[in-house]
Amino acid sequence: MKLLARRIIPRRYHTVVRYILITIRYFGLRFKCPCCGGHFRKFLPFETDRKCPRCGCLKRHRLLWLYLKERTDFLTGHLKVLNVSPLPFFQKKCKNLKNLDYISVDISSPTAMIRMDITNIAMSDNQFDCIICYHVLEHIPNDKKAMRELFRVLKPGGWGILQSPVRHNLDKTFEDPNIVSPEEREHVFGQRDHVRIYGRDYKNRLERAGFTVKLDNYVKELEEDEIKRYYLPKNEIIYFCDKPDPKND
Repeated sequence: MKLLARRIIPRRYHTVVRYILITIRYFGLRFKCPCCGGHFRKFLPFETDRKCPRCGCLKRHRLLWLYLKERTDFLTGHLKVLNVSPLPFFQKKCKNLKNLDYISVDISSPTAMIRMDITNIAMSDNQFDCIICYHVLEHIPNDKKAMRELFRVLKPGGWGILQSPVRHNLDKTFEDPNIVSPEEREHVFGQRDHVRIYGRDYKNRLERAGFTVKLDNYVKELEEDEIKRYYLPKNEIIYFCDKPDPKND
């Protein structure tokens, strides 16, 4: 049936038709996705997470979009944005925002606009008003260099969200450069392409790169029914970073 439909329906309409069919199949009022605006009877299981059936975003992505909307000028300010390792739905939304001058980079992802290693960003200093680096640094062996590079290309007075999984019951970050096989990394770090487990010193690592870091427990300020409706991670703290502007000292 799917093969027949693909043959009958012109290719240029496939995305639209899929969008309509998913909306109909999963429509309900129990859950809402803040990223695509869809209303659903359920989010789809995805490993230990829940995925939006329409745009594919996970819990942490829904939290990020809500935070950008409610706590920043991301949707209204005229910003030059660097997005590291972009998610397809997020990149699409950003490209459609007329207020953003948006650039995405990644060392290997075909989704990114520019192929680039963020430990060696081939851009001049003080380029961007905003940097989104969301669940990326835990994949990078030399994260300290990546942090310094991100700080370098951020404008004074600019801000970013440099988010990684953090175990707040762990004092110091655990890493071991001798652990290199995907199987061993999955066993030790929880994922095949992770190279460390960040502890509470993640904030200090960002600050040593030059950032001023605010830990914003934004989700705790939401009503319980909102957290359930959007299916958000209850314990994720936002790492909001800015680059001090000497003019404001």
